[in-house]
Amino acid sequence: MSLDLTSDERHIAGGTDGAAMAMRIVAESATLLGAPRLIPIASAHIDGALYHGDSGTLFAERLVEGGARVAVRATLNVGALDLMGCSRVRLEEPQRSMARRMMEAYRKLGCEQSWTCAPYQAGHRPAFGTDVAWGESNAVVFCNSVLGARTNRYGDFLDIACAISGRAPDYGLHQAENRRASLVLDVSALPPEFLASEIAWPVLGSLYGREVGNAIGVVTGVEKNPGEDALKAFGAAAASSGAVGLFHISGVTPEAPDAATALGGVEAETVIRVTPDMVRQAQARLSTAESTDRIDAVAIGSPHLSLAEFDALERLMAGRRLAVPIHACTGRHVLTELDSDGRRKALEALGVVIVADTCVVVTPILPDQADGVLMTNSGKFAHYAPGNTGYAVLYGSLADCVESAVIGRPVFARLNS
Repeated sequence: MSLDLTSDERHIAGGTDGAAMAMRIVAESATLLGAPRLIPIASAHIDGALYHGDSGTLFAERLVEGGARVAVRATLNVGALDLMGCSRVRLEEPQRSMARRMMEAYRKLGCEQSWTCAPYQAGHRPAFGTDVAWGESNAVVFCNSVLGARTNRYGDFLDIACAISGRAPDYGLHQAENRRASLVLDVSALPPEFLASEIAWPVLGSLYGREVGNAIGVVTGVEKNPGEDALKAFGAAAASSGAVGLFHISGVTPEAPDAATALGGVEAETVIRVTPDMVRQAQARLSTAESTDRIDAVAIGSPHLSLAEFDALERLMAGRRLAVPIHACTGRHVLTELDSDGRRKALEALGVVIVADTCVVVTPILPDQADGVLMTNSGKFAHYAPGNTGYAVLYGSLADCVESAVIGRPVFARLNS
């Protein structure tokens, strides 16, 4: 199938400036993907501004030199530096300067300085059914699943090219027929009190991702909406352990008023009935530390913590000082709220290290410790921390993380699954 560009798209692609380069990137990607056309997008979320090497910085600067500007609203995922000055990033020169240059280039391209992996909680919420081009796995899966907007998993550099051109390839999850579920994950055998708990959703997300891979499933047996933070945690873990770009939860997410609708009226190819034992195994897999007698750091906020999650953190800490620091990663939209009423200073005085604009898994913030043990309540942190930080992981609930940080050693409540 050949790609059919409009006359305007062909004209732009034939130029020599930054907009032409972006249009050619999108068009050539569409050809490789077998898309018949490009479609207009309403917004973008850019993951490509995180420094992984000089080539990314030089690419962004070339777009700037070519006069490129984003044509749609474009928020930015985390960068490699904490520009708000909350935490110390141990990135050395020349990498530090190159990372700063990269972040500045994306500002010059017209991107919003959001620097968060949870743009949907910072006011960037595209309308149901609209086409967008989002990067960053948890943002993509939340956008598709919870908001009902339509995006594929756009990788680095294609994301900014889509934002500049205002176009995306018409394929994959942009098309209604590709958004239907083909399998069912039934959690009705799990205790309601477990499904109502905070710990359930990262664990279930990790299990879901392992079971479905890149397929689209519908979760059944959830009697009430667990809330955005729980859905955020579920999607992030599912996108980390699998290649999930879209999930449905019957009666909760907008394209699944019931399982039959999510399945498009077709019988499910597979039904997975989740048992308490499967949940216990899924939780156990999130921990990689061989010993559970010590922790060296605690990290929460992947995806970035919401204001409600900071409320929960404060309630659990109850004014107690931490023996082990909690690194709490968040966006500047939440930091502004914490600063406005003095909560940030109070938390920092008790031992919380607030990390803004970035997170401890994508840039060196945690102490350099070869045999370090990191405790977290994030399924995404648990998946990526061993490879990205060198720390082994202990997984627990937020309450577990706080009690362990206060006492200075691992403490776990019983998992009622």
